[in-house]
Amino acid sequence: MGSRWQVEKKNDPYYKRAKSEDYRSRASYKLKQLDKRYKIIKLGNTVVDLGAAPGGWSQVALEKVGEEGKVVGVDLNRIKPFPDENFYGIRGDFTKEIVQEKVMELIGGKTKVLMSDASPELCGIKHIDHLRSIDLIEAVLIIADNILEEKGNMVVKVFQGGEYKRILDEFKKRFRKVQSTKPPSSRNKSKEMYIVGLGFKRNQ
Repeated sequence: MGSRWQVEKKNDPYYKRAKSEDYRSRASYKLKQLDKRYKIIKLGNTVVDLGAAPGGWSQVALEKVGEEGKVVGVDLNRIKPFPDENFYGIRGDFTKEIVQEKVMELIGGKTKVLMSDASPELCGIKHIDHLRSIDLIEAVLIIADNILEEKGNMVVKVFQGGEYKRILDEFKKRFRKVQSTKPPSSRNKSKEMYIVGLGFKRNQ
């Protein structure tokens, strides 16, 4: 199984592109494709990236925000620093209040974009993995309620399953426009989907 996975990874076109274009992860292309379609990140934005390691999404965000913006990445694992002075890495559990407070200090209270490509610890049982994914998204939504600016944008990964529609409805309460999508770089066999929320309604 392990060797087959290694072969599949090395033959994957996005893995090869990430290597040749010096991106930290093939996941970078998921955010690039989502942003191209929905215009999530703009020049000068502050961006918070939850579950950021190894840094593929933060790397794309840094390209988009330019020197005028700021990117804060949070993960349980260490995120190798970027040369950009406007990147700040936090090692910790983003569901914990003490870590959220550190994020708020770095961003000055509010962020224009909140994103998460985080995956829960997977057990291989689809129903349980889905529910763990939902728990993670619910934590991200609570964080959004606290730190996302009025008219801010959000993009998150979630696994399909019985609770998917309910989570979509939670997004629709909070955002003026909501899209459920799967970018071309997401593997066909993967159950992952991405929810994009545009135009946060702070006083929903």
